[in-house]
Amino acid sequence: MSQASPLNLPLLDLRELNAGPERRAAFIATLRATARDIGFFYLSGHGLDTAQLSEVQTTARAFFALPEAEKLALSMVHSPHFRGYTPAGSEITRQQADWREQFDIGAEREALPAADDAPPWARLQGPNQWPASLPALQPVLLGWQDALTGVSIRLLRAFAEALQQPADIFDDAFVSAPIQHLKIIRYPGLEHTASDQGVGAHKDSGFLTLLLQDSVGGLQVETAAGWIDAPPVPGTFIVNIGESLELASNGYLRATVHRVQSPAAGRERLSVAFFLGPRLDASVPLLALPPALASEATGPATDPDNPLFYEVGFNMLKGRLRSHPDVARRHYHDLADAA
Repeated sequence: MSQASPLNLPLLDLRELNAGPERRAAFIATLRATARDIGFFYLSGHGLDTAQLSEVQTTARAFFALPEAEKLALSMVHSPHFRGYTPAGSEITRQQADWREQFDIGAEREALPAADDAPPWARLQGPNQWPASLPALQPVLLGWQDALTGVSIRLLRAFAEALQQPADIFDDAFVSAPIQHLKIIRYPGLEHTASDQGVGAHKDSGFLTLLLQDSVGGLQVETAAGWIDAPPVPGTFIVNIGESLELASNGYLRATVHRVQSPAAGRERLSVAFFLGPRLDASVPLLALPPALASEATGPATDPDNPLFYEVGFNMLKGRLRSHPDVARRHYHDLADAA
């Protein structure tokens, strides 16, 4: 049902959910303990075959191999919805540049009509940008996004069960129009960077993150004993808890700080990250935990430099404005103090 990874991050097998009552109960108990104590784990048995995993990685590499001018034509700064390409050194985490180039997409939805009374986060919804010279990218990434949404929803309902809630307790927050955020990422080797910060220490903001890694390590997780590596395990995803799930559980579940170190000189790292969050106009529900769990809920972590809001849209916008100041200047100049 679960086993230790080389560095003692648990490995959970999602097939255990359908393996009979006893094994399902054991999986749920392990999921609850892992999410509370560590906040990170490997996931196998997710139902996606190796050919599908390979296809998305191959297509991502094809995108990063495009001429620089073609990638820059899709720069995120052209999109008020924070979709598109970001060159290495352009995204910011905790006031420092992240040395990774990336391409961000979300759900393909039309932009919401502009209105004077619309909340500023309404500008986050809108279409993606796509390269004309790589037509395969759109169906592959949107198909991957849909597949990972399905896996994430199965997991989120398992978390509801782990917290002794109705399985559909989160459905109102995500079923109709969840935040689906997919990011393909290339980390260049140290000879091409100004520091070893592939991406700086941070927590993710949504419900869940599912990360597909290639064979090159670099992901590190902060624990009470210090930073530990989370090396690639073939055929698995790394799953971690986001701040929305920490908020919903009043801190019973843990959103864990993590980072990525740049690869050694002469190497590069490719990863594909999927983030599932509640819909933009939702509020994160504060669950009524049973007494035994409520007594162990410590409240969500507080960080004066990163205040959290139960209003999903404001949380999402805050993070985007901080990470992409060029987009903020062009499309959100009226919110100069919001970041």
